[in-house]
Amino acid sequence: MKKLIYIVVVLVLIGAVAYTLNKNKTEMTEKAAVAEIKSEAIPVTLTQVESAKLDKSFTAQGNFKPVQSLTLVSEISGQIQRVYKRKGDKVRAGELLLQVEDNTSAANLATANANYQKAQKDLERMKNLIAGDAVTKRQVEEAQINVNATRAQLVAARQNQGNTRVTAPINGQINEMYIEVGSYLNANAGTRMYDIVNVDRLKLNVKASESEVLLINKGQKVKVTANAGGAQEYEGTVMAIGAAADASLKFDVEIEVKNTANNNLRAGMYGTAFFPVNAQRDALLLPREAIVGSIQDPSVYVVKDNKAFLRKVKVGIVTQNQVEILDGVQPTEQVVRSGQINLREGIQVTPLK
Repeated sequence: MKKLIYIVVVLVLIGAVAYTLNKNKTEMTEKAAVAEIKSEAIPVTLTQVESAKLDKSFTAQGNFKPVQSLTLVSEISGQIQRVYKRKGDKVRAGELLLQVEDNTSAANLATANANYQKAQKDLERMKNLIAGDAVTKRQVEEAQINVNATRAQLVAARQNQGNTRVTAPINGQINEMYIEVGSYLNANAGTRMYDIVNVDRLKLNVKASESEVLLINKGQKVKVTANAGGAQEYEGTVMAIGAAADASLKFDVEIEVKNTANNNLRAGMYGTAFFPVNAQRDALLLPREAIVGSIQDPSVYVVKDNKAFLRKVKVGIVTQNQVEILDGVQPTEQVVRSGQINLREGIQVTPLK
């Protein structure tokens, strides 16, 4: 009987231990699940868009282009004897660039001149003879026609002779050179000789929105900076405003900028034009740190029901600390200000106080 009681007690103890272990395991599993849920909630700081007054002044970016740029082609056939200006040299309008062999053109000029002189003498002789009825009126007319023809040939020969001395048509800098001493020029094919670019003055082509273009006037003075040129400012003048918008509803604005004496500005550089406007407007602002990605492709995380959702936004004026929000976020919505690095679409977040 005692043995039976002993067995029963042991079984009861074993059952109690098993029950306790199972209960502890269940509690641990539940705690782990709760901990896992809490660990997925990313701590973030939140902010909202703020309404503020902004200066209506605005900026626009574009590329610098030369006011004058041309490719110089040959107007005469012949072999190049001497090159006076090379790639990178600065030139002035009328300055000699190269000399083409002129023996043939000189001979043609001498022949044309002789033919013209002879035609003039023949005409004078005909005029003297017509008074005595030695020649007909028709012969005099033909002599006059010959004078006109030989005069035209002489003008063309002089022009060809002048074309053997190739000069710069504009002020500028030789950006590319296509010939060398000994190269043969073909007038019929229009052999390329030089690319000349005038960078004393440049034009900055920018785009303005429909609201901005109404604030721009032809002849208006604007401040211009080169993105690669630090803080140096240049004075620009609005030379032209597009009459029609492009596919993106932007208007072309052309600004002429006078370069420095050292020609620090280069064609192809990016530039920024600042348009001053003495007026204010209402704007919605967010801290710049709330922006995810670049200013060119901006997004923010909007928090709803303690979950973060990535949303594209459209931005306007950008300052060092704030960004103007044109579209994408409403004033009442909560936006993640910091902590975005750990976020993903729909993840649980915990706002920090």
